[in-house]
Amino acid sequence: MRPRLWRHLVLVCLLGGLVSAATAQTPTKPASKTQPLKEYCHPDYGFCFKYPSSWVSLGPIFDGNGIVVAPPQKQDRALWDEVTVALMIPPPEGDEDLVTIDQAIDKAVSSVRESGQNFDTVQRQERMVDGNPAQVVKLHYVDKSSGHEWLEELVFVEGPDSEIYSAGLKCAPESLTHMEPQFTRIVDSWKLPESAPGATDNVPPAKSSQPPKVPPKPNP
Repeated sequence: MRPRLWRHLVLVCLLGGLVSAATAQTPTKPASKTQPLKEYCHPDYGFCFKYPSSWVSLGPIFDGNGIVVAPPQKQDRALWDEVTVALMIPPPEGDEDLVTIDQAIDKAVSSVRESGQNFDTVQRQERMVDGNPAQVVKLHYVDKSSGHEWLEELVFVEGPDSEIYSAGLKCAPESLTHMEPQFTRIVDSWKLPESAPGATDNVPPAKSSQPPKVPPKPNP
């Protein structure tokens, strides 16, 4: 065998061994697992959403109009990161005035401002939830009573009968990176009830743009 050909074969074998060794040493990324979800549906108001199956329910809120869910945590319950989903303003009845999303947000922000110091509105934007108009507001504040720093992300959505729902994430700033993606999935899975039967029964019919017909005069 010629020396040049021999050196070529040796080089090929060495390179092949190096490639195999590098491949064997490269760690294999574990396959991403989708966390199982469980669904909650309100027994009276009919809205539904999905949240991680490892989370726990912390019970009803706002006189039973909603529920609080959260991942298990070791610190004191008052300091837990959590998500709240609820009916905030029921459909108007009779001649009651409609409450807009802007008014609902102003009321919620005012409530947070009263309980917090160093209050700051981080962001406010519009979006859609289950095909319905919604607004998102992000808040940052320090609780006056505990001195704990909080971030809140509130989503307000108008339902089919002009009722107002909200979903809220409340967490410590250091928890935002893992809590916000879960909150986004919850909001994306949120299903509102359909319009209540007969909700439009009291709406007067639209007036016709055609002039009224005049009956013909009888022949003399």
